[in-house]
Amino acid sequence: MSYPLVLDLAADGIPVAVTCRVLGFSTQAFYQWKRCPVSQRDWDDAHLINAALDIHADDPAFGYRFIADELPARGIHASENRVHRLCSAQRIWSVFAKKRGLGRKAGPPVHDDLVGRNFTATVADAVWLTDITEHGTSEGKLYLCAVKDVFSNRIVGYSIDSRMKASLAVSALNHAVALRSPTATIVHSDRGSQFRSRKFVNALSVNGLRGSMGRAGACGDNAAMESFFALLQKNVLDRKRWATRHELRLAIVVWIEKTYHRTRRQRRLGRLTPIEFETINRPALAA
Repeated sequence: MSYPLVLDLAADGIPVAVTCRVLGFSTQAFYQWKRCPVSQRDWDDAHLINAALDIHADDPAFGYRFIADELPARGIHASENRVHRLCSAQRIWSVFAKKRGLGRKAGPPVHDDLVGRNFTATVADAVWLTDITEHGTSEGKLYLCAVKDVFSNRIVGYSIDSRMKASLAVSALNHAVALRSPTATIVHSDRGSQFRSRKFVNALSVNGLRGSMGRAGACGDNAAMESFFALLQKNVLDRKRWATRHELRLAIVVWIEKTYHRTRRQRRLGRLTPIEFETINRPALAA
């Protein structure tokens, strides 16, 4: 929820109406939240989640159905569907549950591996890496596709959506192209269906980019991209329980643009931030 941000900016002298308009909601909605910051539904969900965590801690074999059966004994009445939704969002699963995605066979590559685990570049926009990560909220999952330049480790493009479709990857690529105007850049990915789709392959061709894919099941073939997602997981995704997709989306954008790009120094860049590194190496960028 971004309403508390309105209060913080108002304390700095920024009008409430201006902040609400930029963030995409009405001043009426903000003042309604201010009168009652936590709705009864949020309180009820929080109590249900706490009770579910206690029940699951007592017996990790309990899945959402058993948890739903136990809740009335604790004075909480909720439908099985609601319990399932909240348990899924909080990743409260039975230890005997079948893990989704295991054993799923990767599709055939549509590009050769042009990178070969060499995640370095002497000039900007020579090699980009791309991948998709996901994280749950109380409203459901949110997906992030990011494009990273290995020269400066800068995230040159990204797209965030509630569905993991080919359009998610295409939007991230188009964002990067609009920002950087690359020429013959290698775009390296895994063998996910989004990156093997006709839409993504066509987007590469239209923009004069060269596709590259790692081997199936070889995490090291895109390790540099995974390292960025690991930082995002530690610094944003796992810091709290996210109530809405909008709240998580805003947190991801702020962390990328403010913290990762402009504050967090990286040893590989000589203890510079990605923005500082690109500024110092501007002749390389011009070349």
